[in-house]
Amino acid sequence: MSASRSSLEQKPAPVEAAAWTVADAADYYRVDAWSDDFFVVNESGHMAVQPFGEPSLAIDMLDVLAELRERGIRFPCLVRFQDVLRARVRRLNEAFIDAIAEAGYDSVYHTVYPIKVNQLHEVVEEVLDAGKPYGLGLECGSRAELVATLAHLESDETLLLCNGVKDRAMIALILSSQRIGKNVIPIMEKYGEFEELIRLAEEAEQQTQFGVRIRLRTSGAGKWADSGGYQSKFGISLPELMRVVDALKASDSGHRLALLHFHLGSQISEIPQLRQAARELAHIYAELIGLGLPVRYIDVGGGLGVNYTDASEEGGIRYSLMEYANAVVYAIKDVCDERGVPHPVLVSESGRAITAHHSVLVVEALDAYRKNSAEHAPPLAKDAHRIAHNLDEILSWLTATEAGATTVDKVIEAYHDVVDIQDEAATMFSMGYLSLEQNATIERMYWSSCAAVLAHLRALDPEHAPPEVQQLEELLVDQYLVDFSIFQSVLDHWAIQQPFPIVPLDRLDERPTRRGMLVDLTCDSDGKISQYVSADEDKKFLHLHTLNRGEAYPIGFFLMGAYQDIMGDAHNLFGRVNEVHVYGDAEEEGNFWIEKVIPGAKVQDMLAQVQYFPNDLQRRMQEQVKQKIDAGDIRPKRGMEILDQYRAAFAEETYLLNTRAPRREEE
Repeated sequence: MSASRSSLEQKPAPVEAAAWTVADAADYYRVDAWSDDFFVVNESGHMAVQPFGEPSLAIDMLDVLAELRERGIRFPCLVRFQDVLRARVRRLNEAFIDAIAEAGYDSVYHTVYPIKVNQLHEVVEEVLDAGKPYGLGLECGSRAELVATLAHLESDETLLLCNGVKDRAMIALILSSQRIGKNVIPIMEKYGEFEELIRLAEEAEQQTQFGVRIRLRTSGAGKWADSGGYQSKFGISLPELMRVVDALKASDSGHRLALLHFHLGSQISEIPQLRQAARELAHIYAELIGLGLPVRYIDVGGGLGVNYTDASEEGGIRYSLMEYANAVVYAIKDVCDERGVPHPVLVSESGRAITAHHSVLVVEALDAYRKNSAEHAPPLAKDAHRIAHNLDEILSWLTATEAGATTVDKVIEAYHDVVDIQDEAATMFSMGYLSLEQNATIERMYWSSCAAVLAHLRALDPEHAPPEVQQLEELLVDQYLVDFSIFQSVLDHWAIQQPFPIVPLDRLDERPTRRGMLVDLTCDSDGKISQYVSADEDKKFLHLHTLNRGEAYPIGFFLMGAYQDIMGDAHNLFGRVNEVHVYGDAEEEGNFWIEKVIPGAKVQDMLAQVQYFPNDLQRRMQEQVKQKIDAGDIRPKRGMEILDQYRAAFAEETYLLNTRAPRREEE
């Protein structure tokens, strides 16, 4: 096995092995790589949040969970740390302010928050309030988002960008908002939209302003590379742009073109692509200025990356926020200075970078299941089948041989014999030559043998690990049943294999000894977390702790604030989870206070989405119960109790009520 393998590999360890520390936990779960200083492992072995992004104030997440339990709030629960939102807004704007000052850039920068990233009203209002000192604006991409954002333009200076496909009614509403003095800029995605905008503006006898999204030659990098370049879904080509220019010049209305926009994708992984795209758009801007069109804004779109894992791994973001700001400012400044044109107002739509960190999904493990072992089974009966005795002989050798006291070849040979016996047992059982009881005994010994083989191979630690190591690691992973739905709360993991940092919130000062895979409540085979953020080379499992009877085992899913809140799917009719909003305050007990609690969806809410209604369902159930009473199958009192039980279920939450303590895996 290579030397870079995680120190958490489960080799048999001597008693004097180095003690596990909270620093080891932070390293294993890669907290420093993704937390951006907002989350830490504290000295008590708990996850803690630093809501202002600095160590001056920290909130122990177990204190937050304790207060939620006291209030009767169940898990799963989405915990929003609203101060983190504000800190992210501040960091983004101040990075551009510093870059502009250092470069001597002769204009300003405005953040625009694209609400598609998280449209929840509380999130949008918090972002807007935090962005007031910086002139933060909004972006919308649909009719519903347009209606939501227009009402939040309290200042006529607040910028609202309108992306996406727009029909005649949407364009008419945008023109009406411009008529009352709002700084709304529809961005033309297709040439036909430009024609419709000009036609409606002329019919209304009003001036208008608009922007265009340019389909650049430069494409992005990473998962969303096709968002830019010639394969982009949206954008006006350069020939179409010249048609727009000619039409504007012909009507002496070049002043209407206010903004140029490009978008390289949701997670720009490399700075060179961004710098190249910014320079390309800056040259287009300079040409348009030379043609007499006084464009005022350059919008570099979204794509400011967020590290969900280590920057060195696939999908990692290999630049800092400051490097991003410098790349945009200097690329555009250099072109403008070369071409002798004014510096435009800079705009970016960095929604993921603003919202991702502030939300943590807290779930609880209900149970943990490991493969059945023969460790506590009674001795094999003398009249047991021949193949059971053969397997017992191999298992006895594996367990009696001291770890590391044999050879890799002998262990691999034993493993192959174990697999052959298991296959033979399956064949014999299917033909009726092996009893159910003996088949179960062989299965227990099979799993015990596999665990013993893996322990030997880890102890021998060969320079080149045989493929059997990975096979066994995947076979022997425990399943942790967790009270949530991946399709409702972590949809991007299922849809695009997005890894999310997942960390136990407690016991981080204790070495985690189990390899686990988290599985959800849905009856879907995809309802599992299959990729993890950790120091292990194998990302298909995560080291977790053995469940203790009578103790909750809370687990946090971090960086949940972008897209996951709004994109959830109602698989099995699991609905939105409970939600709480937390603020940091050094004068409050525990350094925090809870501002708002938003209850999760109830059973009746989810049923209504698919056209089932309480009155109709209860009437149907009442008729069925009455038939059973009339037939004498149940007594009337018992029938009414069943009806009451059924009616009460409508007001319950869609997730499980975890009133029973987790069992130990070995029980």
